[in-house]
Amino acid sequence: SGLELMTALRPPTKAVRDEETGNWVPGHSAGSLGTEPMDPAPPEATPEHPVVVNSGWKGGFLNEEAYQWVRDVDTLSDEECTLPYAVGLDLNTAFLAAAARLVVGLSAPDHFHTPTFNLKIPGSWLADLSHIELDPRLPSPFTPDGSRPTGPAWYQTHTLAYAQELGHNVHPIEAYLRRETGAYLDPWHDRLKNAYVDTLADLGVTKDLTDVEFLAAMEQHKQNDPALAAVLAAIKATVKGGVGKLRERPQGKSYKEGETWPALARPTWRPDIRAAVISKARVNMHRKLNNMVKMTGLYPLAVLSDCVVYPSPGESPLDFLPYAASGKPQPGAFRLGPTPGLAKLEGVQTMLWAVDLMEQGLNPARHIKGGDAVMDEGE
Repeated sequence: SGLELMTALRPPTKAVRDEETGNWVPGHSAGSLGTEPMDPAPPEATPEHPVVVNSGWKGGFLNEEAYQWVRDVDTLSDEECTLPYAVGLDLNTAFLAAAARLVVGLSAPDHFHTPTFNLKIPGSWLADLSHIELDPRLPSPFTPDGSRPTGPAWYQTHTLAYAQELGHNVHPIEAYLRRETGAYLDPWHDRLKNAYVDTLADLGVTKDLTDVEFLAAMEQHKQNDPALAAVLAAIKATVKGGVGKLRERPQGKSYKEGETWPALARPTWRPDIRAAVISKARVNMHRKLNNMVKMTGLYPLAVLSDCVVYPSPGESPLDFLPYAASGKPQPGAFRLGPTPGLAKLEGVQTMLWAVDLMEQGLNPARHIKGGDAVMDEGE
C-alpha cells in the first residue's frame, strides 16, 4: 500500500497533446519516477544485485540504517546511576517526518571523482569521517550502531551535510549523484500525515492538548475505539512498509546471487530514496540528542530507530524534558505531541533494570515497553 500510494499520488504519465495529430497521448509526468525501472549506483545496491555481481564491484556499500545503539556503561556518571527511572520516548512516524520536503534523485546516477560536496544534491558520497572527535556518551551520527567510522565510507547527502553542520569540512573522494531532483515523496507525506493526525484526533488525542493531557490521552486512546486503533496501526505500517519496499530484497530459497528478482522491475525499487529517508531521520534524531545535552545536560542510555531512553528523576517525560520559563516546550529538543516527529511515552522501567540490560549488551530501548522480550532474550 505504501508504494501504491506513492505511485498514485505521483503518476508516471499524464495526458499531453500531440502537436502533429492533435490527439492526447501519454507523456512523462514531471516529478514522478517514470514508467521504467532504474539501476542504482553500485554502492546503493545490495550485494546480490546484478549491478554489483556483474561489475565485480568491491567498493563498499551505503549503510544508511536506523539507529541501534547502546551507551557504554563505563560512561555513566554516579549521578545518572542514582536516578530512579529510565524513561523511553518514541518519535511518532519518524520516517514520515523525514520524508517531508525531502529532495530525492529522479534521474539515473552519474559518477564523479573528487567532487565538491553540495548539500542540495541527492546522492551517495564516499568520504572519510573517521577523524571527527565525538562524545562517547552520544551515538555517532554517521553510523547505525553509533560507533565512530574507521575509514572512508559511503554516505547519503544528509549525513555529510550534518557533518558540515557540526563544523567539519567534508572532502568526498567520489560520488554518484543525480542531476534531476524533486520532492517526490511530498504528496505521500502530506496524505499520510493528515491520516495519522486525523485518526489520532478521532481517538481523542488532539493538537490542542497540554503535555499533561496529551500523556493521559495517549495512555488510553487505543481503548477508546479498537477499530480506529487498527486504522492507526495500518497508517504506520503503510509508512514503514513503503520505505522498506523501496529496497525489497529477493524472496525465496531458490534465488541465486546476480539474478534479477521481481521487485527490480518496479520504478519504485529505489534504495537511494530509502537511504535518503533513513539518513534524514537518523540525523534528525542526533540533532535532538545534541540539543538535549545543550539544554539539559542529559545523555541518552540507548537509541533504537525512533525510540530513545533517558535516565530520569521521575516516571514521566515531564520530569526531564526542557521547558521555557513560560511553560512552553523548548524548540530543538524532544517535544511531546501528536504530529509526526514529535514524541510520546514509549515506556518506563527502573534505572537498575536499564543498566542491567546495558551490561549484558542488550538494548533497553527494545524492551522498555514490557519485560517479556527481555526474558526471552536473556535465556
